[in-house]
Amino acid sequence: MHQNPKRNTQIVWESSSTMLPIHHHNFVIKTLNTPPVPLPVIPRDLIVSAFQRETDVAMRIAKPLFLSEGKDKNMAQQSIHIVLSLIAAGTNGPARDQLLFFLMSNSTDELNALAANVVPLIFADGSDNGGPSLYFPNGLWVDESLNIKPSFKVVVDVFYKAVANKVNFKNKAEEVRIEVNSWAKEKTGGLIK
Repeated sequence: MHQNPKRNTQIVWESSSTMLPIHHHNFVIKTLNTPPVPLPVIPRDLIVSAFQRETDVAMRIAKPLFLSEGKDKNMAQQSIHIVLSLIAAGTNGPARDQLLFFLMSNSTDELNALAANVVPLIFADGSDNGGPSLYFPNGLWVDESLNIKPSFKVVVDVFYKAVANKVNFKNKAEEVRIEVNSWAKEKTGGLIK
């Protein structure tokens, strides 16, 4: 276990598996032949602060939408934030820096931990208890000519609860479009077609 002196964030890892302490539970993720992925544990006060920054980002995005003409306006702030966070987790250099600046975040570790806390809570299906039935299909489709780093695949699976599929965009774009739309339709009970 390592402490980051700049923030009160613990980084936990093991060589053959990665431990994720989230909401007082320890989840062990087995990874084969991959380097350990540092996965942060963020204290509650930092999660609250991250939620506040997420809301600030959402308002910056929403302002032009709500100032535009038209009657029907809808925005899923968590969906946008999570997608941009996932993109940040898969980038590096200036692109990552720009995304972190826009998302008002110090690191992708912080964004990943926020996603790990947001996805199960906000997008939980409450229909069995008379609550709303929310769907949040989260997926990543990458051209088969590109490699997905195993460490990024762990982040996609564990933090974002997303699928990562390799497809042939170059020669089978229409089939990929149909596959993605069918997947979204299935995962949302037909709400997205």
